[in-house]
Amino acid sequence: MSDTENKPQDDIETPQDDAVEAEASNDAGEAETELDPVLKLTAELDSMRDKLLRALAEAENTRRRAERDVADARSYAVSSFAKDMLDVSDNLSRAVGSVDEAALADVPDAVKNVVEGVAMTEKALLSKMERHGVKKVDPQPGDTFDPHKHQAVAQIPSDHGTGKIAAVMQTGFVIGERTLRAAMVAVSSGPAAGGSDTAGGSGGNVDVKA
Repeated sequence: MSDTENKPQDDIETPQDDAVEAEASNDAGEAETELDPVLKLTAELDSMRDKLLRALAEAENTRRRAERDVADARSYAVSSFAKDMLDVSDNLSRAVGSVDEAALADVPDAVKNVVEGVAMTEKALLSKMERHGVKKVDPQPGDTFDPHKHQAVAQIPSDHGTGKIAAVMQTGFVIGERTLRAAMVAVSSGPAAGGSDTAGGSGGNVDVKA
């Protein structure tokens, strides 16, 4: 009996088995070939979506920056002109402040009209400046010192708490959220020793850092 006849039936390879295995291998290869383009297109789609989102975010940031620049230009375009007008405002304020209301009772009506005209001019100037975003900063003694809006030029004893504003030398102005000119003030160092009058005490120290 030959070796071929002695082999079990299951161990005998037939041409039909080889054909089936080859066909199965071809089918798997074709499925893999069909799957690769899908994965590739999916990856490209994800990449394009990411790039689109980034481009949209950048466009939105650019739009916001442009809006902010336009708003700043609109708000602060008059800064130089406003600074030049501060001297006019100061002179009008000094002129009005130098007049004693009690003394006006004994002066001619023409003088009273001049004083009223100066006061009205100052008020109109401040109103027009405020319409363009320029506002007056007029601190009062006892107010809290704000280094962003106030400039300390001296430290003097007063009845106000330490660090509070004791006196105001010059009003300030702001434009929008920026300080156009800080108000010049003296800061309180607390009550003078011995409780003496502190209105013009010589115990104050000039703040050279202000």
